[in-house]
Amino acid sequence: MEKLKERWGIENNWQIVVILIVFAITGSTASYIGKPILSYLNITKESFGTFIYWFIRIILLFTMYQFLLVFFGWLLGQHKFFWNFEKKMLARLGFKRYLDN
Repeated sequence: MEKLKERWGIENNWQIVVILIVFAITGSTASYIGKPILSYLNITKESFGTFIYWFIRIILLFTMYQFLLVFFGWLLGQHKFFWNFEKKMLARLGFKRYLDN
């Protein structure tokens, strides 16, 4: 646990629990609301084909996940950790020039 706390830059075990809860809530929520959004936009396997449907769904879920991660992190008092986490992820995806450090 000490290595994880040092790596993540957090001070106590409670923060680790909250961070793991945020990851769980975010993944579940993104998955749960993804299908109704696609349905509302009339994006189905029948109209787009299986491959295109899943490609669009994965892109949608990934995008929603990023926003929800920061939101739930803020909601549970870990905004700083998740905002830094997001900046690292976006930098790895090639968006480093758009981020202010």
